[in-house]
Amino acid sequence: MLFCLTADYTPQALNAMRENPNTNRREAVTQLLEAAGGRLVEMYGTSGSGPGALVIFDVPDPQMAPAMCGVAVSSGSIQNVKLTRLFAMDEITGIRQKARQIRGAYRPPGQ
Repeated sequence: MLFCLTADYTPQALNAMRENPNTNRREAVTQLLEAAGGRLVEMYGTSGSGPGALVIFDVPDPQMAPAMCGVAVSSGSIQNVKLTRLFAMDEITGIRQKARQIRGAYRPPGQ
């Protein structure tokens, strides 16, 4: 299953990377993903709300995605984390078909 993680580096992480500018965050992310049975699809640096990262990865066990987020956040290296499950377009078609099957079972508020 594909996921996208976006996060900002903490001040502590930024200080550490400034002191060691050759630190390889891609390697660290790859090691964590491999330990979880996953693989890195791609990783980018971001500058939205502060220096950070965007990581697209694939894991066979969807519970590993939030577990890995917890490991990274608890290390004190990232903050403002957002984890999003990505769906292939053929999966979206299946989701729409399932929604059509169950649409009559839902009643909006006030009805």
